[in-house]
Amino acid sequence: MSDKNDKFKTQETILDHLPEHEKSRVEANEHSTTGHEWDGIKEFDKPIPRWWMWTYILSIVFAIGYMIAYPAIPLVNDYTKGLLNWSSRDAVEQQISEAKLAQSVYIDALNITALDDVAGNEELMIFAVEGGKSAYAVNCVQCHGSGAIGSKGYPNLNDDEWLWGGTLEEIYTTISHGIRFDEDEDSRYSEMPAFLTDEMLAKDEIAQVAHFVRSFTGLEHNAADAALGAVIFEDNCAGCHGDTGAGDKDQGAPNLADAVWLYGADQQTLVNTISTGRKGVMPAWAHRLDDTVLKQLTLFVHSRGGGL
Repeated sequence: MSDKNDKFKTQETILDHLPEHEKSRVEANEHSTTGHEWDGIKEFDKPIPRWWMWTYILSIVFAIGYMIAYPAIPLVNDYTKGLLNWSSRDAVEQQISEAKLAQSVYIDALNITALDDVAGNEELMIFAVEGGKSAYAVNCVQCHGSGAIGSKGYPNLNDDEWLWGGTLEEIYTTISHGIRFDEDEDSRYSEMPAFLTDEMLAKDEIAQVAHFVRSFTGLEHNAADAALGAVIFEDNCAGCHGDTGAGDKDQGAPNLADAVWLYGADQQTLVNTISTGRKGVMPAWAHRLDDTVLKQLTLFVHSRGGGL
């Protein structure tokens, strides 16, 4: 036994003085391999370190304890409740209740405060705008975009150009009752004739009006056609859009002289608009959201680009 121990100590002493690459060779010869080898690299069949084994065992013990303490095992119609009787659903409901309680002061104040007065209350305004931002992300972003810049046929809410007016009350009415929402008798309606479809104007006359409309904002146009279009515009379009093309918010008639175009300002797009008319729609959100949320949406939208 003594000779064996001496031999083992001698081997350790030798290993201590060997270079690292030599040590690995010696150690490799002392352990079996799995038989896998690639380019001279062998896969050892060594036992895992003891600390690793204990970590593995402790993980199993922890998992068993967790299953006993918390809901974990599904049953046929139920699940084990755990000794702590904890529920993620109860925890979420508790958090929601606490959040509603914290918000109740602001919500109550918002319900009884006029929109103009909310705008003058910094603390209440911050609460309303943040709530409106969340409501916008859920209900409005699909059409008006995440940045509220809109797209073709969907208004940009960041500018100061409004079809139906940009005051708080006007925005509130538009959001509440929508545009061409048949289920709401107070919904906004603007009826632009389909001048070609309804046989009110000929194709060449529509093209001339389009040239004249482009002249409002200095866009390239045919001056001769625009001159003829001016007469046609006065007879057929000025009643809604005004002689100068400034529009009429009471009718939802767009301003044609502000270089803001809902569908586009190229000649062909204008011809299409005049020929067939435009009839965009928007839901009446009063049928889906409570008045608090409507106010929050109004204040949020107004904060993006409220105007006259």
